[in-house]
Amino acid sequence: MTEASTSVRPQTVPFRLRGGFYTLIVLELIDPDDLGFYAMLRDTMAQAPEFYRNAPVVVDLENLKQPRLNFGELVRRLRQCQFVPMGIQNGTDAHNEAAVAAGLAVLPPGGAAPVGTRPGSRNAPPKARAGETLIVTEPVRSGQQIYSSGDMVVLATVSAGAELMAEGHIHVYGPLRGRAFAGLSGDTSARIFCRSLDAEMVAIAGIWLIRENLSEALIGRSAQISLENEKLRFQPLG
Repeated sequence: MTEASTSVRPQTVPFRLRGGFYTLIVLELIDPDDLGFYAMLRDTMAQAPEFYRNAPVVVDLENLKQPRLNFGELVRRLRQCQFVPMGIQNGTDAHNEAAVAAGLAVLPPGGAAPVGTRPGSRNAPPKARAGETLIVTEPVRSGQQIYSSGDMVVLATVSAGAELMAEGHIHVYGPLRGRAFAGLSGDTSARIFCRSLDAEMVAIAGIWLIRENLSEALIGRSAQISLENEKLRFQPLG
């Protein structure tokens, strides 16, 4: 009698869960019942349609005037404006329950950084930069995302569509054509330095500016970007 041979199929893994860093827009909701609210939102999108179209949005409710909000209607109207609502932050328990029922996530304060009108924890003190400096020697290509828990130094070109994210300062010694987010966790003292400014977006501690709103006098020049009184300040270098 021959012994039947058996084979064991290696167990396959159908999925993996991992963390990631992504650009989220924070919509600070104050008075959504204002008659001009959605018209103003569409006008804002029209200033940079390629950036805003299908952009993921987190709704910040910290300064919402009314206690109740129709999340189903909000989601529908935001999608009409070609935004993709992802979740809320700084809501009450009632807001959170209603948002979840509408298919939205509930994020902790500041969870939408790095990009937004303001950091989630507005009055939090700047955080210390404990991470080591990351030095990048190769060009950063479109679609690449690079993160540093401290400062970041890039010795090559940053292409359009690439993203730099650092808890501290960002130094770019080649052309900066992609996006740069410094002070990722709310460090308002962080700065961005670049040899040739042509960025799609720059942000410090959640305060951001897109390419269409940059002064043409700064394009192609060396620049230092800092945050003063919740506004980005651009200074030529050299």
